[in-house]
Amino acid sequence: MPVTEYKTTAFSDQKPGTSGLRKKTSVFMAEGYLENFIQAIFDVMSEREKISSMVVGGDGRFFNKDAIQVIIKIASANGCSRIMVARDGILSTPAASNIIRKYSLNGGIILSASHNPGGKDKDFGVKFNTSNGGPASSQITEAIFETSKRLMRYLMSDIPDLDLGKTGSFKTEDAEITVFDPVSDYVELMENIFDFDKIARLFRTQRFSMCFDAMNAVTGPYATAVFEKKLGAPQGSVIRSTPLEDFGGVHPDPNLNHAKELVSAMFSANGHDFGAASDGDGDRNMILGKNIFVSPGDSLAIIAANHHLIPAYAKGIKGVARSMPTSQAVDKVAKKLGIACYETPTGWKYFGNLLDSSLVTLCGEESFGTGSDHVREKDGLWAVLFWLNILASKEKSVSEIVMEHWRQFGRDFYSRHDYEGLDTQIANEFMENLRNKLHFFTGKGSGKYEVTWADDFSYIDPVDKSLTEKQGVRLGFSCGARAVFRLSGTGTKGATLRIYYEQPENDHQLFLNDPQLLLAQLIKNTADITRLQERTGRDKPDVIT
Repeated sequence: MPVTEYKTTAFSDQKPGTSGLRKKTSVFMAEGYLENFIQAIFDVMSEREKISSMVVGGDGRFFNKDAIQVIIKIASANGCSRIMVARDGILSTPAASNIIRKYSLNGGIILSASHNPGGKDKDFGVKFNTSNGGPASSQITEAIFETSKRLMRYLMSDIPDLDLGKTGSFKTEDAEITVFDPVSDYVELMENIFDFDKIARLFRTQRFSMCFDAMNAVTGPYATAVFEKKLGAPQGSVIRSTPLEDFGGVHPDPNLNHAKELVSAMFSANGHDFGAASDGDGDRNMILGKNIFVSPGDSLAIIAANHHLIPAYAKGIKGVARSMPTSQAVDKVAKKLGIACYETPTGWKYFGNLLDSSLVTLCGEESFGTGSDHVREKDGLWAVLFWLNILASKEKSVSEIVMEHWRQFGRDFYSRHDYEGLDTQIANEFMENLRNKLHFFTGKGSGKYEVTWADDFSYIDPVDKSLTEKQGVRLGFSCGARAVFRLSGTGTKGATLRIYYEQPENDHQLFLNDPQLLLAQLIKNTADITRLQERTGRDKPDVIT
């Protein structure tokens, strides 16, 4: 097919964060903006591992289908001879990773802003995954950014728009484009990991009920296929199951603030036995039991401690990894199991080398992300199935399993406070001030909350020896508590300052305390020491999780 070269202006703001390039939808819709970034991906990869085969899809948000048509034409023009496209453009992030790995593709382009709101006036995002199925490395994303700043043209094949609603193959002179069912391959993968028969028996008892909130996002079709059709959960167990371009006005972030309908159902007099939710692109998860919320750090630790109950992990796990701000609960499990535990910067791409080198099996982040070596992304439905398999095997409630774990390992009280929409300059100055005063903090505070150490986290990758610096300021206290400060890269407006508070406790009498009450003194001392309110102008966080 003929290829047309289009002139475009270079863009200087296409620097991807840890989760790809995210901007307002209107920015991506501007003339040449999306085209510039996609062309930059192909230009960079032509000098590395040329993209001759790829998958493309997204979470269904506004502009998803239009962007896919553009990407198909640019991919074809740049020599990509095999292009797999998810039907209706709906493809979860973990499912995309599975497709890349299962069909040995060179990579994939995922259209999503993850848990950010969707719609014409909201957010959009693009992420490139490489042939291992995981997010591109920092080196590749930096090269894409530098290329986009000087790019003056992009290429497009003169092919008609594809009917994304109909499965089948379409051949051009240069490429074979296949529209495929995005759910079936993923369901097959889950059946090979978990004991579906045992989980199905759990539902057949008719004494067990669950509620999964797909938040009008990408996991709706997957969850319906797995929970209701394969496992026999009653129809309606999956709520808000139809992906919508604006997520129905819902903020598709699976936490206590944004999944209020689910939370209300779980904490009611007739609450379900088990509840869960996933986010916009399906890589995050929230786990709930009747009248109990399981924090992401506890969930990772409990999953690791019970890995032997899952067929795919019954022979043992190689190691575990967590992002630095994530609760240290899993560290205690790793110690008991006698396996390695790695602490990495935030961003799933940092787990890639560990997984590819078989150093770890399970990974997790405090931002409701959990996964394993079955793909190279965090996987929301996988985590939910892991919990269902544990419940079916132990024949205990979520509360009983959590309490049993705390009695064995102690409880790490944990909370994240988000200060959203901060002026970027103020946020950067606040962090630089912390970094410049690391030695000043030591000895501040008193009693159990005296600061005994402070640092700015850096990471040397154990596989490729690359160094990643300035990943978050940490304050360690005499009682074993810690506070972590870092700026998030997931927002599209202003800056988000995240502060993580953690305090380990072994006193069983304290296990049922409200984390905000138990952490109150740590939170106050940390704010006083760092002059948080004075320097940010905020007297309270916007979101507490």
